[in-house]
Order: sequence, then C-alpha cells, then structure tokens
Amino acid sequence: MMHHLMPLAALLLSINPTETKVVTSVEDCEEFFLDQTPPKITGILEGGKILDQNRYKLICQTFENTTTFVTLYDTHNKIPVFSAAKFRGSAAGRPSHPWMIEPQLEDPTDVDNMRQADKNINYKHQAGDTDYDPYNQQGFDRGHLFPNSYGSNPTEKSSTFTLTNAVPQNKRFSRGKWKKMELCVKTFLDENCINNNNRKEGFVVIGAKPSDSSLLNNNKINIPSVLWSAFCCYSRSQNKWLAGAHWGNNRDDDLNYLETKTLGALYTTLGIEAFPGTRCPKDLTTQVYSKCALKSKKRKVIVSHKVPRKCVGKKKYCGAKKRNSKHCVRMKG
Repeated sequence: MMHHLMPLAALLLSINPTETKVVTSVEDCEEFFLDQTPPKITGILEGGKILDQNRYKLICQTFENTTTFVTLYDTHNKIPVFSAAKFRGSAAGRPSHPWMIEPQLEDPTDVDNMRQADKNINYKHQAGDTDYDPYNQQGFDRGHLFPNSYGSNPTEKSSTFTLTNAVPQNKRFSRGKWKKMELCVKTFLDENCINNNNRKEGFVVIGAKPSDSSLLNNNKINIPSVLWSAFCCYSRSQNKWLAGAHWGNNRDDDLNYLETKTLGALYTTLGIEAFPGTRCPKDLTTQVYSKCALKSKKRKVIVSHKVPRKCVGKKKYCGAKKRNSKHCVRMKG
C-alpha cells in the first residue's frame, strides 16, 4: 500500500509548492535590486522593510517557473508601487500575450506562477483584465511599469504582461513622451551598460505615485498622478557609474519629452531613493537622449546622433546640421 501512496504524495507536493512568490521579505528576490538593496519609498518601504505588510505585497514575478523581476504591489489602490529589474540587454519583438494576474494575492496557497486573468472573476486584492476594458475608449491604457521592450528573452518579455505590473496610463502620455523615454533609456542601457565581464548589466526601477481621488471602475483602481523611472549601471568603457531619472504627470500636456534628471532630484521631489547605499551618482545626470532620435509633429524637434563640439557642456543640445535655437532641445546639466 505504501508503494502506491508515494507517487500521490509527490504529486500533491508539486501541486502545492512550498515556496511562495508573494513574499514578506525583500531578501527573497533581492537579485533584482542593485547591491541587493531595495528602493526607499517614503512611508511605504524604508530600510528594506515594508511598513504595512497587510496592504503592500512584494511579488517575485514568476512566469513558467522563472522569476524575472520584482514588484511591490498596493492591494488597496490595485496598482504597483514599483517594479524593479536587472537589465541584461533587450531582445527584439513584442509578444502577443494575454494579461495575467498573481494567484497568491487571492489565495496564498495557490500556485506561484502568474496565470491568465479570468474575465468571470472579480478579484478582491488586485485589478482584473475586465476592470480596464470599459475605459480604453476613455483615454487609458494598461501601462507597463517594467516594459516588455526591456526584456532580454521571450520569457522575460511575456512575464511583463501581468496586471500587477500595470497602471492606468493616460493614452497620449503612455504612447507619447513616456514611450520615447523608454526607448531612449533602453538604447542607452544597451550601448553603455557593459560591465567588466563584457556583459550588458544595468538596474531599473519604475514606479507610480497614486492620486488622491482619481479612480477607475466603480472606485476600484487608482489612476496614478505621476509615473517615474530610474536607472543605474557601471560602464566599463567610461570607467564610471551612470545614472538618471525621469518622471512626469500622468496626463496629456504640451511637453514633447521627459527631461532627464538626477537621482537626488527624484528623492527631493517625490521622496523616492531608487538606489540607496550604492555607488550610483546622486547629483550627476546622464543624458539618454543624445544618441536617440526624437521627433515631434508639433515642433519638429530632432535630437541628432552626434553632439556638435560647440554644444558640449551647454544647456542646449543642437542638431548636427542646424544649430539655431529653433532646432535645440533644452537639457538639464
């Protein structure tokens, strides 16, 4: 009889894994933080400790038994606080993948792999796919925090399509200056963040600041007022650490792009220390737009691929062919 019970016991263990992916300590998925040090989010995550563990849940995002990035999720506002990842180079293509949810937010004993959202379920602790559907026509996207374009392989790219990694983003903001920023940061990381082992390696943290009262779907999902993004890496070719931050109001406005700012300014303005206790420069800004062409239909602004010698060190970055003020983009630093 015992001989026949052993396979059943093994099967039960495989169905009910002992290792969960909704965790209580940042140490469970610390490899996605630079120097294994999580961000400091004033009032939420300080000194590596989640201040309210009943509300904020740390998710080691797992897809097809592979953990790919980490998210701190706000079960009250039904949006992530941030997603953090190790950048290992970007792969081409965008997967066609259905949106998923985190099963263990609803039932801690459930499986530790994200699964496709069920349109017949009204999730209590997270947003569901149908929660966004009526609002796509009213100007909101399911906006990734950790974008699929940063993924280094198909598994990593597909894993970003979980609603615990998404927030309602103003459609014009999401498809305009936020998308431009993501493209330019990705290009910068690919070209500059190559370590002493000749491997692409950088760290990113992307987050959202909830609004005071803007909500979707019968007061269920918070529409964040601000989105922010930060990166840091060591560059062997430049023999130094490089870092920068971007943030912007989650609305349509007249700004053509998001200015690159310092990590120190991110902390001063939003109370977010993206890479505490690391070698990332806090008061030096690395411009990501200098080698990334940006075009604007309104102003026809183009950032060229080469910085003219006359423009180096100035507050204006001029096009390589035309250097009058009409063709200059103001940059910080």
